[in-house]
Parts: sequence; structure tokens; C-alpha cells
Amino acid sequence: MEFWGAHNPGDIAIKMTPASRGRLEVKIDGDQVFDRSTDGGYPALDKVNELKMVLMEKIFEAEEAVSNS
Repeated sequence: MEFWGAHNPGDIAIKMTPASRGRLEVKIDGDQVFDRSTDGGYPALDKVNELKMVLMEKIFEAEEAVSNS
């Protein structure tokens, strides 16, 4: 929720689905950007910041596509 309060991305849909055995995957627009089992644990702060930047870029791209159509 920290991201949304700071960046006001507009009409963005987020889906969170619980999984078993502590599984954590982060997918943005269908692209997997983090997988706890592959990366060996929960994301460190630098990875969290990287994920936030990727999300901001995806939002910017979506807004640009809408404004150019």
C-alpha cells in the first residue's frame, strides 16, 4: 500500500492470490519479476525498490498508450 499512497497510479487493478508453502511470486503485466523459490528468499530492500521502479515504468507505459490512442 505504500506505493499507492506515494504515487497515485490511477485506475490500476491488482490481484493478490494466496499460495501454499510460503510461495511468493511477483508478476507485473504477466511478466514474472520475482520468485521467492528462484531468488532464495524474500526480497531485500534493494530488490523491493527495483520492483517498485518496474511497476512505475509499467504504469507509465500504460498511461502513455492510453493517451496516444
